[in-house]
Amino acid sequence: MLYLIAAYFFAFAPGARRSSRQYLRRVLGHEPTARERFRQVFAFASTILDRLYFMRARYELFDISIEGEPLMEETFARGRGAFLVGAHLGSFELMSAVGRRRPGLSVAMAMYEHNASRIATLLRAASPGCAPEIIALGRLEAMLRINDCLEQGKFVGILADRTLGDAPAQVVSFLGRPALFPSGPMRAAAALKRPVIFMTGLYRGGNRYHVVFRQIADFSRPAPGGREAAVRAAIVRYVEVLEEYCHSDPYNWFNFYDFWHGADATAGASAGASASAPGAGA
Repeated sequence: MLYLIAAYFFAFAPGARRSSRQYLRRVLGHEPTARERFRQVFAFASTILDRLYFMRARYELFDISIEGEPLMEETFARGRGAFLVGAHLGSFELMSAVGRRRPGLSVAMAMYEHNASRIATLLRAASPGCAPEIIALGRLEAMLRINDCLEQGKFVGILADRTLGDAPAQVVSFLGRPALFPSGPMRAAAALKRPVIFMTGLYRGGNRYHVVFRQIADFSRPAPGGREAAVRAAIVRYVEVLEEYCHSDPYNWFNFYDFWHGADATAGASAGASASAPGAGA
C-alpha cells in the first residue's frame, strides 16, 4: 500500500517532484536519480501512515532510539518549561515519545490558526482524552496561552522552518543558498526567557525512528550583545543543526515546494537598504 501511495504522489505531483529534485541536488551534491527521489517520497508516505499510530501513543510498535534524553529530563526537572522547535524533517509527532518514560511531561503544540482547528479535530478523533493541547498562533491570546503552559512546566512545540505571509523572517544560508526562516519562535522564547530545544524524529526505515533533542539557545540567561543579537544567533544555530540532519538523513526532508523562493530578493533588498542608509560604508 505504501508503495502505491508513494508511486501515485511521485507520478502525479510535478511541482513536488521539481522541489524534491532541487533539494536533493543541494544536499546530495549531484543530480538525484529517480530512485533517490522516490526514496524521499516513500519516507514521507511512511511517516504519514505511522502518524496514525503515534497519535494513539502506540509507540510500542516502533523501534525508537532517543538522543539527548538527559537534556529533556534536566529541563523538565526545572519546572519552567521550554520551547521545542522542529521542522518538516522526519516526524514531529514523536516529540512526545520521551514522555512515555517520564510521567507528567506534557507538550502543547503551537501552530497557525488555519491548521490548528483541523489538527485538533484529527488528534481528538485519533486519541480521545489524551490529545495534546493546541495553541492557535495569530490570535491576541496566543502568547498568554504559551506563557501559561510554560509556567505550568509544559513544553511548547512549534515548527520553525516555514514563513507565512508577512510574518517577520530572517535570511540565513541553508544548503548553500539564502533561505527565509521565521523569527517569531525565537522572539517568543526570548521574550518569555525560556530555553529552546531542537527536536526531530528521523525515519530510519521499517519501524525505526531516531529522536533527537539538541539545545539551540537558553534565553533564561542574560545574552551578551542584547536580545536581537541573541535571537539572530539562535536562528542561525537552528539552521545549522537543521542542515546537519538534512545531510545525515537527507530523505527526511518534507518541504515539497521551492524552499528558497523569495530569499534572494529579500537578501538583495536588505543589502540595498543597508548600502543606502546614512553612514553606510563609513
